[in-house]
Amino acid sequence: MDIITLFCEIDDFFLVYEQYQAQHQLPEILGARNTRGRPRCLHPSEVMTILVHFHHKQYKNFKAYYQDYVCCHLRWAFPNLVSYSRFVQLSQEVLVPLSIFLNTRFGECSGTSFIDSTPLSVCHNRRISAHRVFTGYAERSKTSMGWFYGFKLHLVINDHGELLSAMVTAGSVDDRQPVPQLCQGLFGKLFADKGYINKNLRERLQEDGVTLIYKVRKNMKPEPLSDADAALLKKRMLIESVNKELKSQTEIQHTRHRSPVNFQVNTIAALIAYTCLKKKPS
Repeated sequence: MDIITLFCEIDDFFLVYEQYQAQHQLPEILGARNTRGRPRCLHPSEVMTILVHFHHKQYKNFKAYYQDYVCCHLRWAFPNLVSYSRFVQLSQEVLVPLSIFLNTRFGECSGTSFIDSTPLSVCHNRRISAHRVFTGYAERSKTSMGWFYGFKLHLVINDHGELLSAMVTAGSVDDRQPVPQLCQGLFGKLFADKGYINKNLRERLQEDGVTLIYKVRKNMKPEPLSDADAALLKKRMLIESVNKELKSQTEIQHTRHRSPVNFQVNTIAALIAYTCLKKKPS
């Protein structure tokens, strides 16, 4: 998606967001004006556009992207650019509208969904003891690839590779814990790996109209599956492709975060950037 189209979609959303905010916020006190702080030069729509557009470029560092690309080659699109440090401050203010905009970018449930989680490490394992940015938030955990310190990104997609829901938890959270919340509004069949095996979870989802199907372990009795369900269970690797696409095409995972808010903004912007891809794994 080119930057003009991206900005138009974000700006159209922000107009609706501002109208909703004006209708539901508390009335301002007569004669009271907020005169503190610097006057805003960049509109929130422009800030959101730059944050998402960063993940469509091959830059590994947002500072280099902003100073070397945006400030040098996108002046025609953003004539009122601010310094990098000021932009970092402005980016923290758009966390809420970014989150809402991501929800508007989710696809529609087709009755066939896939769920999985992927680790988001925030520092090298050797630096865990010295890491302070995410103290109280990130935790240690282990995957099939080894130990990591950080968070888990839980995703649910449809059979077209479109995101249906997403959630970030601490790294030590069990994959099965956020499933009920992730599956709100879904229907049909949900395919998962062995990490989601749980009888109580399956019964709870069944009450909500979602059938949880997973591959059993070697020491478990095989479950009867139709040919169609067996074929779709093999297609569960689709969500692995989505996770790989996210980490290869966007900078959703890196170890240069300086605050938890910046981590949230970067993660949401990366997910939005993925929804804007013309060709998704399917």
